[in-house]
Amino acid sequence: MPRPSAAQYCLGSFTVVAATVALLAVSGASGVLEVAVLVGFALALGTLVTVLSLATSGRSAAGAASPAPAGREYARQR
Repeated sequence: MPRPSAAQYCLGSFTVVAATVALLAVSGASGVLEVAVLVGFALALGTLVTVLSLATSGRSAAGAASPAPAGREYARQR
């Protein structure tokens, strides 16, 4: 599996922070366990976003590679 780029790390980190703030604002959680569960969920969501962006960028990079021109096959070098 390829390593995430800086942009993908930033996307995942932003997702974690935004999801944490939104979940805490909406839920009104005040207990330590409730906050820990919400932060854990936001961390899992950020990880999922990073992994999905890796899969998307890998697929687009593989599709951009052009094959060798047709009709020109090169012999193997020994």
